[in-house]
Amino acid sequence: MKCPVCLTQDTKVNDSRLIDDGFSIRRRRECQKCNFRFSTQEQMEILNLMVIKRDGNKESYQQDKIKRGLERALEKRPYSLDQFKKLVNRVERDFQKKKKEEITSEEIGEVLMKRLKSFDKVAYIRFASVYRSFEDVKTFQKELKSLVNKRVQKNKKK
Repeated sequence: MKCPVCLTQDTKVNDSRLIDDGFSIRRRRECQKCNFRFSTQEQMEILNLMVIKRDGNKESYQQDKIKRGLERALEKRPYSLDQFKKLVNRVERDFQKKKKEEITSEEIGEVLMKRLKSFDKVAYIRFASVYRSFEDVKTFQKELKSLVNKRVQKNKKK
């Protein structure tokens, strides 16, 4: 790793620690030439995953698209950057558990809805309303009623 100050490649790692539920590593480094200290972060990448779109076209998986969709659903909702990173990691872990080289956009949408449902109910409803293209108010009310019933049942168990 090059030093950002003097650009020498002679840097050493002083400390490493796992972050993001163990899916990333933060390293504290020090340049051996100028003694500048800096941090780097390594994170896993999903490679060779193809997304099959609804029209049958295929494209490479792009984490940025997942992040944008989640950000839109979570707009003006309370969450931290760390919570968001963990959410993205959990979504990608769900993709990896499928052990497939291709995944449909429908599968991606279902995983996102599942994770949003437990992360933030309002964001889930926002995402589901666009993803499932709620045709009318009745469909929307049905989904809301389902969420409320599950919450009531969960509270009764406590």
